[in-house]
Amino acid sequence: QVHLVESGGGLVQPGGSLRLSCAASGVISSIYRMGWYRQAPGKERELVAHIISYATTTYADSVKGRFTISRDNAKNTLYLQMNSLKPEDTAVYYCNGRSTTNNYWGQGTQVTVSS
Repeated sequence: QVHLVESGGGLVQPGGSLRLSCAASGVISSIYRMGWYRQAPGKERELVAHIISYATTTYADSVKGRFTISRDNAKNTLYLQMNSLKPEDTAVYYCNGRSTTNNYWGQGTQVTVSS
């Protein structure tokens, strides 16, 4: 079993930055892919970015060049650095971890971009 806990969300003005963290515990060795998803009110959950095998990264077109996903293996923590934030980035952000048999989710952290 894997437990994921997000932190770092909040209210930020357009153009500002935030860094989200996701602390993982449990059978971490089973996880081959970790990522961030987000869900805005009235919309489906969508992929923001994911990282595979510690190095290969993928980003949604809407965040390319502004967001950076990374992981600290020593701390079992996943990060999402978000720069040049826009109002349309407002959503609940979820951490995700995948093994060959399970799909794990954190509880989510709210990010609001507003002046």
